[in-house]
Amino acid sequence: VASSNLAAPTNFSYADARTERKRKSPMFARIFRPAKTAMQSGKANTRDWVLEFEAEAARRIDPVMGWTSVDETAPGQVRLSFETQDEAVAYAEKHAIPYRVEEEHAPSIRPKAYADNFAFHRRKPWTH
Repeated sequence: VASSNLAAPTNFSYADARTERKRKSPMFARIFRPAKTAMQSGKANTRDWVLEFEAEAARRIDPVMGWTSVDETAPGQVRLSFETQDEAVAYAEKHAIPYRVEEEHAPSIRPKAYADNFAFHRRKPWTH
């Protein structure tokens, strides 16, 4: 991008800035399958694998406004979804992103019935 400012460099490319940032410190990503939230009983948004960048530095509080801020946008706002774990790993390797794969945890299903509230073998008797 050419500019009229004589003090600024005239041959700047975004690719050069990207490689300079990678040389400085590579962003680390984690690949995982999200668990269902406590606010839902279904399994929505738990089928896909997610590639999410980890923050390189802690958030800091702006002394004037009191807002929290971070130096880079990617760790907090970029979240990529993939149908399979292999697709997410292939994307990370293609773009030379160091990554860590977190294996999914199988939920433990405990069968429950409403009638168990009134069973004779309860530890505490049912009260109002």
